Amino acid sequence: MGNYLVLQTDFGLGDGAVSAMYGVAHMVSNEIIVGDLTHEIPPYDIWAASYRLYQTVKYWPKETVFVSVVDPGVGSARRSIVAKTSSGHYIITPDNGSLTHILHYQGIEEIRSIDEVTSRLPHSEESHTFHGRDIYAYNGARLASSEISFEELGSIVAMDSIQTLPLIEAKQEGHILEGSIDVLDIRFGSLWTNIPFAFMKEEKIVPNDQLQVTIYHQGKKVYQNIMKFAKSFADVNIGEPLVYVNSLVNIGVAVNQDSFSKLYHIGTGTDWTIQLRKAPKIIF
Repeated sequence: MGNYLVLQTDFGLGDGAVSAMYGVAHMVSNEIIVGDLTHEIPPYDIWAASYRLYQTVKYWPKETVFVSVVDPGVGSARRSIVAKTSSGHYIITPDNGSLTHILHYQGIEEIRSIDEVTSRLPHSEESHTFHGRDIYAYNGARLASSEISFEELGSIVAMDSIQTLPLIEAKQEGHILEGSIDVLDIRFGSLWTNIPFAFMKEEKIVPNDQLQVTIYHQGKKVYQNIMKFAKSFADVNIGEPLVYVNSLVNIGVAVNQDSFSKLYHIGTGTDWTIQLRKAPKIIF
């Protein structure tokens, strides 16, 4: 194993929950290095958890173990699973949709079901509400430290039996690029779409071209404007909107030094779709 354990939760850092997960990991092994993906996933937001894994996993060394705990169904009949991704990483998570984006965009080799009765922190049997500590951090640390192998964690489950969230495919039709607004660049309020930069190249859209951007909520138009396709934020004035390529090489929409999301009340998820096209040349 790679000896790295990376944690993601919706717990925040306001109490001792994340620290307890760290403690359990270090009780299993002093050798592992524990890192954080984020603990600021909005409460119960499985979609955001799934997206942040997709955003981050492949940038860690192979064999890194990720533990993602956004678990509205803790204590219910939902399964605990461990996935081996096509990129050679491991993810331990509730079976509730957290693997949606990784499965779709990057691929998963195999999934196993963890036995919550036998594979858990010793003497934690009476607690049914903190599986992040008792099952996920514990087994993540065992896997990261090679105390247990991926195969020993549980039996194989069918790939098509795991829970997934609905996704919208980005598409190109008649010079219009269309996709969903999947997530925000949180601190800055930029919109991250699932439209790949490759679509822009196919349409021969280059930096400094003007694009018509239209945003829909549940099919109803809520925003339309013409803005520059810019290489960087500095290519437009402060307060000016722009289209750019984000760190996942997908298309983003932003306002230089302001929050596009707050200014125009734009949300994320499959209810929010966006269309881009080259703006018609206007002659004055």
